[in-house]
Amino acid sequence: MKNNETPPVPQAEPPKKFTGIRLSKPEEKAAGLPAVFIAMQQVYKEAGIKRGLTALSRLNQKGGTDCPSCAWPDPDDERSRLGEFCENGAKAIAEEATAKRLTPDFFRENSICDLSLLNDFEIGRKGRIAQPMYLPKGGTHYQEISWQNAFEKIAESLNQLNSPDEAIFYTSGRTSNEAAFLYQLFIREFGTNNMPDCSNMCHESSGVALIETVGIGKGSVKLEDFYETEVILIIGQNPGTNHPRMLSALQKAKKNGATIISINPLKEAGLVAFANPQQVVGLLGSATSLTDVYLQVKINGDMALLKAILLLLLDKEEKNPGSVFDLDFIREKTVEYESFIQNLRKENYEDLLILSGIRDEEVRKVAEILATRKKIISCWAMGLTQHKNAVATIQEIINLLLLKGSIGKPGAGTCPVRGHSNVQGDRTMGINERPSQAFLDNIERAFGFSPPQAHGYNTVEAIEAMYHQKAHVFIAMGGNFLSATPDTQYTAKALQNCRLTVQISTKLNRSHLIVGQEALILPCLGRTDKEFIGGELQFVSVENSMGVVHSSRGSLTPVSDKLMSEAHIVCNLAKATLGKQSVVNWDQYLQHYDFIRESIAQTIPGFKDYNEKIRIREGFYLPNCARENEYNTISGKARFTVSDIEPIRLQPHEFLMMTIRSHDQFNTTLYGLDDRYRGIKNERRVVLMNPEDIAAAGLKSGEVVNLYNYYGGKERVAQHFMIIPYDIPAQCIATYFPEANVLVPVDSIADKSHTPTSKSVVVEIKKD
Repeated sequence: MKNNETPPVPQAEPPKKFTGIRLSKPEEKAAGLPAVFIAMQQVYKEAGIKRGLTALSRLNQKGGTDCPSCAWPDPDDERSRLGEFCENGAKAIAEEATAKRLTPDFFRENSICDLSLLNDFEIGRKGRIAQPMYLPKGGTHYQEISWQNAFEKIAESLNQLNSPDEAIFYTSGRTSNEAAFLYQLFIREFGTNNMPDCSNMCHESSGVALIETVGIGKGSVKLEDFYETEVILIIGQNPGTNHPRMLSALQKAKKNGATIISINPLKEAGLVAFANPQQVVGLLGSATSLTDVYLQVKINGDMALLKAILLLLLDKEEKNPGSVFDLDFIREKTVEYESFIQNLRKENYEDLLILSGIRDEEVRKVAEILATRKKIISCWAMGLTQHKNAVATIQEIINLLLLKGSIGKPGAGTCPVRGHSNVQGDRTMGINERPSQAFLDNIERAFGFSPPQAHGYNTVEAIEAMYHQKAHVFIAMGGNFLSATPDTQYTAKALQNCRLTVQISTKLNRSHLIVGQEALILPCLGRTDKEFIGGELQFVSVENSMGVVHSSRGSLTPVSDKLMSEAHIVCNLAKATLGKQSVVNWDQYLQHYDFIRESIAQTIPGFKDYNEKIRIREGFYLPNCARENEYNTISGKARFTVSDIEPIRLQPHEFLMMTIRSHDQFNTTLYGLDDRYRGIKNERRVVLMNPEDIAAAGLKSGEVVNLYNYYGGKERVAQHFMIIPYDIPAQCIATYFPEANVLVPVDSIADKSHTPTSKSVVVEIKKD
């Protein structure tokens, strides 16, 4: 580099270049033989035949390894020995079980700037990090560091802070119950509740909505409820890509006579039909039709659609009282029914249709179905949770279920479908920036120290605190914080303002390259890795979307003897930071995981006799008040809620954008560059757009454009995207994340839950 040249800086965004798009007609069914072939190809390429088959043979089996991908539950009864996993679960295993290793030589040969010029797929495919790495102040290359020196550096940085609240401790949903419990215990003994986690960016809205109405922030159904329900409402969810094993449950529900109603702006293959690869006919291409009524709602039109359905149901009920609503349930188990009905009557049906984008006859068809059924399950995911009105929209679903008495009975209830495999368990273990007083009292009673009372930072608040230099140390237990969060350039600056950033990780990602003044990577064991303590194979535990806690055991030899489990990383970090001041026996936890579970049993409700129950091969259910038709609210009853619609008014030149996953993706992890079901291959910098909108805007298919957001008077731009005509409602567009995260304003958040509004971003489209 010449003296007058600006030194290179790491790039926070993926490179703005195309990779060679190939288009085909979108698929009309999910899975089948292609899913099996692609899954096996990925596993064998990354892990080899022997290592790959070893991992897959134990995946999601009783006493085996819990899939590190989504949180869909395993069957309580028999599980397929051919493969109790899906295509994306196999891809997740391929990522973790890879035999590729990143040694000190790799980091010596590749600067953080050079690595940042790769796309996220290329970064992730480099391999498992094989030893702790340290980036010194002003450094350009990571260098190896011993575990002891790494812990000492972190402890020194933490203890030099003016207040514990100047540190931020992030958690991803991969973390086990044992590690999560120890992590929050260390953080609280250190003196802060700054525990933002991935829940803040996905299902926080679900938790808030459910706690306010039914008294528990979790879904109320079991997997078996899908097999005896009458109606399944799937809203704002794409199970074929994000939770593929759910398709088997939907197939069985259809066989048993259930009606499925899907509400989503895009028509997704996994909601249309499913070719079950565990059945011969499925492998041969024969598919089960799933959705009976498919409503392609406008982005953020869900609340208007739900209110329109509710108005029609109210009209039917008033014409024939007791024929539609469960009046006994409403009278005995709910409050604020009259206020809800009074507010509902104020709505104008025709206006609601316009806001939803759905035709009258389609809405009436759904109302006819719901009017005569009582066993209704409603499922939803981030298509609902990442809007400003997310909490209110979810509560309209709960209003519907309460009217029908469809909670607390077999075949009926709420089903928020969680994304990451233990994100729900992390919350149960206390990873929460706003802990309840009861939880803090349990900590004090069990351990003898007074935990901090003040609420900590959620994810958005943590970004703001780092940006304004109110927080100086950032530690992430898993995840890819930069690529998962909104407002990419703003978040990058926030991380770079820190004195120290620490990533506890299995593989390389962009968050390792956008760092503070100093940075550490602490390589940890994954779910598939064996861990022995004193010659005994250890296991960890996790909680799935339906509140089942079960064990997970590794089956593979780790790729390096310099890896450490997350639980042991926390223990050693606590010892280095707190020293003799700690009242917690961290050394005991290093001896056996049973000691950790004993402490969990003393602290967390529902975990009495934990060590005995976790050895039940299929696991055990946690208490769930809503499932038992009891409601942990102030009144002791479920609560109807009143919400008004605040529509997003677009100018003619504006569009409402939602960020989505491709089929080759789980959260920020990219397994490839294809979105097979949508017919888009080898490219991610695309804008899915209504063909009529393309013509009206003077654009054409394949044209390169830039996307602009001007929220709060600030210009944000996502450059170099390709227009793709697609079946999507007018003035709505879809883009992949993390490529389009740069457009999501950090300060545009959902009411009450503070979740970033990644599914309702107002943008303008301009030619490149």
